[in-house]
Amino acid sequence: MDYPGNLFVVAAPSGAGKSSLVKALLELDSQVHSSISHTTRAPRGQEKHGREYFFASESEFDAMVASNAFVEWANVHGRRYGTSKKAIEERIAQGNDVVLEIDFQGALQIKQVFANAVLIFILPPSWEELRSRLERRGEDSPEVIEVRLKNAAQEMAQVHKFDFVIINELFERALFDMKTIVHAQRLKYAAQRRARAETFVSLNIS
Repeated sequence: MDYPGNLFVVAAPSGAGKSSLVKALLELDSQVHSSISHTTRAPRGQEKHGREYFFASESEFDAMVASNAFVEWANVHGRRYGTSKKAIEERIAQGNDVVLEIDFQGALQIKQVFANAVLIFILPPSWEELRSRLERRGEDSPEVIEVRLKNAAQEMAQVHKFDFVIINELFERALFDMKTIVHAQRLKYAAQRRARAETFVSLNIS
């Protein structure tokens, strides 16, 4: 089904800067709205329920899985994350652009349900820089960092399945690249045809 709004799905290995880039995009572009996922992990830092994530217990998450409330869900680093299909549909049906941060498994599942979804993968400039960012973050033990790096190798092997790739070496450049992707998507024929249907009709373009 076609929707007037665009769905942007952003994936990356842990530490590549995905969350920072999406946050900056949301601050710069008022037409883009975030999609809030459910997760069974505990809040980090200043995260709040209903803002960064909907924090759910294992039993609450089980109930949503059983009722097919998720368009996708996955187990990532021992915690589960899920995306509500209804929440996405409601926003893009209203003509809003939605950006979703997710792991690569979820991104590929989203594409199966929302064929027009634009998949964006964020890469670090090097393994050394990825490790450094994870260490500077100060949230994980050395053992957890090693697990994240091991998972990163598996995640980055899927990059060829994505529509766009951004290498986050310089943050400002990476943010510019993300803004460019969003703007270009809005100018595609199919997107313009959906978003500005009345203009095409008035110009007798079928």
